[in-house]
Amino acid sequence: MVFLWLLPLLGTRGQPLRAQGAPSYDVVASKDVMIAMRDGVNLATDVYRPARNGAVVDGKFPTLLERTPYNKNGAAAAANYFVPRGYVVVVQDVRARYKSEGHWRPIRDDPNDGFDTATWIGAQPWSDGGIGTIGTSYAGATQHALAIANAPFVKAMIPVDAMSNFGRYGVRHNGAFELRWFNWVFTVGNAIGTPNAAAAAARAASDPAAAAALIDMGTRVREYVRGLPLRPGTTPLKFAPDYEAWLIEAMSHGDYDAFWKDHGSSVVDHVAEYKDVPIYHVTGWYDSWGMQVANLNYVELRKAKKSLQRLIIGPWTHGGQARSFAGEAQFTDDAGLDFNAWRLRWFEHWLKGIDNGVDREAPVRIYVMGGGDAHKTPDGRVFVGGGWRDEREWPLARTRLTPYYLHAGGLLSPDKPGDDPPATYVFDPRNPVPTLGGNVSSQGTLMFQGAADQRCRPDFWLCADSKPLSARNDVLVFQTPPLARDVEVTGRLVVKLWAASNAPDTDFTAKLVDVYPPSADFPAGIDLNVADSIVRARYRSGPGKAELIKPSQPYEFTIEMYPTSLVFQRNHRIRLDISSSSFPRFDVNPNTGEPLNDNRRWRLAENSVYFDSHHLSHILLPMIPSRTATQPDAGR
Repeated sequence: MVFLWLLPLLGTRGQPLRAQGAPSYDVVASKDVMIAMRDGVNLATDVYRPARNGAVVDGKFPTLLERTPYNKNGAAAAANYFVPRGYVVVVQDVRARYKSEGHWRPIRDDPNDGFDTATWIGAQPWSDGGIGTIGTSYAGATQHALAIANAPFVKAMIPVDAMSNFGRYGVRHNGAFELRWFNWVFTVGNAIGTPNAAAAAARAASDPAAAAALIDMGTRVREYVRGLPLRPGTTPLKFAPDYEAWLIEAMSHGDYDAFWKDHGSSVVDHVAEYKDVPIYHVTGWYDSWGMQVANLNYVELRKAKKSLQRLIIGPWTHGGQARSFAGEAQFTDDAGLDFNAWRLRWFEHWLKGIDNGVDREAPVRIYVMGGGDAHKTPDGRVFVGGGWRDEREWPLARTRLTPYYLHAGGLLSPDKPGDDPPATYVFDPRNPVPTLGGNVSSQGTLMFQGAADQRCRPDFWLCADSKPLSARNDVLVFQTPPLARDVEVTGRLVVKLWAASNAPDTDFTAKLVDVYPPSADFPAGIDLNVADSIVRARYRSGPGKAELIKPSQPYEFTIEMYPTSLVFQRNHRIRLDISSSSFPRFDVNPNTGEPLNDNRRWRLAENSVYFDSHHLSHILLPMIPSRTATQPDAGR
């Protein structure tokens, strides 16, 4: 037994506790309990139980379960918060990670493993028959896997920034590959450079002597990502065969079929099987899973299930719920949550029956970014500002979807264009557009998270100069004149792009940018990224089946970005950048039409963007009436 002690948390930032449980127990931990799964594999599990004077307390308690690939030993802080308030906390290393047995196949085994673990919990003498689930990112995916398996005893969930539907977005992305997953695998689950490195590498290695090679490999991800495609047996990843096999399959498998649909946490493909329980969906405007959480999971489960579905979207990067900034953007102090206290209210109601009003709150809570004075903060960020607002639905019913059309000369306007010829640029896959911020996670040393001024600088490793990205010849820039009034954009962001290429395959990217005017603190102004996305031409008709394009034939491409909520302020410009690469966020298309992750050649592509009366390229901006742009609607 391990004895743990902690001080009580003092309160909830910006929100009353409303009968939150006060600490009344000590904590006793049973470490490395091996729980047998249906196939005989044993999963290492830590059980934290309420205690007094060093002895566990008799009685039955609700359980909070987290199933994680990130080493269960890191869960003591959560246990130290919840156990003193009358919960048992169970934390488990997922299959083949750290001290658990078996082979690693991300999420594939988690529906069955989660079901078996929940069954075991429900049979314990300390269980009151109620389980709540917690966890972020991959540990959010294991929650969805539990629900897809209809695991017993699960009564409430909080999947945060949950990895889900990742054959559509997150791993594959409209046919392109998100290289943050290359980084995740090459660093053996984000472990390299952390105290977990040695244990993670030793567990992943087929030969213990090769663990050091895996650790060294993880420090050289930049070199390896520049050397794609990845072929079996050509890198030290061969010493971690489970990881190499999955990564090569994922990078080679573009078609959206059973490989992706049945990977374990594809919510929208398994809505019918999904357990009907209250869920609080959590994500951020700069989270790498924001589109899946808000536009897919919340929307579909709210339609299909009777249990309460809630959604909160803050101005956060991945896992940043306690922070009030995202990259180079600073928001108001109340942008960050007191996260444990916030989660406690949900579980106090659904697992203990406490009437704390959480079930009567607005279904959707969003942070509307913008409205700040753009001063430079002591940390060097730009003060974007913003504020919280309650809503009744997502997307918002009062949205006015407004097309802004691309025009010759770089104008972005609600007026339709004339009949100008297309703009053509050369896309060289050996000189891709650098990724500067965005909706990324597992980014390691490859990328910068969140909002970033779209200008190159020495600390962005792929930048060869200090020029703005808008100065590149392979970036087409379309922007409005300075705005005469504040404009709120809240909701889904969809670009309809008419384009062609002389290559059999290529990519098209779209990026929404908030262009700040010059100021004393930022004399050159700021070009702050809002959202972006990509489409691989061979998947222009959707993710189901690849089809190469006919050279020089115009096609309409749909590029949906991650959603946002932002007030573009007066005198700012709304800008849309179109190009054909964003590296290393996405793998670079060689433009040859060869099989994915198996090209031997590269070629220049001449890509053309159309903006005439027969090819109305535009972005659909989800505009919100101005009366709600700067203040909450008190009547909602």
